[in-house]
Amino acid sequence: MSSASGHPHATAPAPAVEHLPPKWEPTPVTPSLPLGVAVLAVAIALAGVVVLLAGALYLLNAYFGNLVPVTLLIVRSVDPVGAAILVLLGAILISVATALWRQESWALWTTIVVLFVSLAYLFFTASITVLFVVFLLLFVYLLAVRRHFY
Repeated sequence: MSSASGHPHATAPAPAVEHLPPKWEPTPVTPSLPLGVAVLAVAIALAGVVVLLAGALYLLNAYFGNLVPVTLLIVRSVDPVGAAILVLLGAILISVATALWRQESWALWTTIVVLFVSLAYLFFTASITVLFVVFLLLFVYLLAVRRHFY
């Protein structure tokens, strides 16, 4: 049997589909870093460095004699366990600050939760001061810029 074109082995052409959308590829979208988040990240990082140094200097002094002059110690009335906790807390603060700078959502929500707990504590201890107002403004601000995090 031969086909209509006269070639004995010719096959019918495949139907052309021209209405399919182009292949989807994800596009990396990095939202811009809000100025307030940058300032907050730097402030948290500085606080973390101070807390970490306070614990580390105390531990150096406690285990290596008077390696660090007593006048340089940031905290003096803490035991080695408390100093180790300060080192850990400082490292956590630095990692949260770094993640805020990178706009990671876990750092945003961690900061929001810490601010909320702080606000609740200040409210229920009747400590409505400038610190309360600053924390409240930061809380509202972070909720407002949450779309900048991924």
